[in-house]
Amino acid sequence: MRSPSLENTFTISKDALFRDVGGEAVILDLASGTYFGLNAVGTRIWQLIEQHGRLAAVLDELCREYDAAPEELEADLIGLVSRLAEARLGDVK
Repeated sequence: MRSPSLENTFTISKDALFRDVGGEAVILDLASGTYFGLNAVGTRIWQLIEQHGRLAAVLDELCREYDAAPEELEADLIGLVSRLAEARLGDVK
């Protein structure tokens, strides 16, 4: 799998069941029974992916919401999307 970029869209798998638990999240892959945990920032990224899909739009919103360098937020976003794709919780297009 090639590394995702801001030009990509991430489509969440229909088998991914998301539950927010006090600002953090657990995602269950219904197909495999595997759990995937997210911290507060990862949870927000997941929510923004659900809303926008386009990674550039997700990054724009993250930059508005968090007081962090855009490069750091981009690295976090791309890293999480890569891990989600590897876990088969969605597809990069």
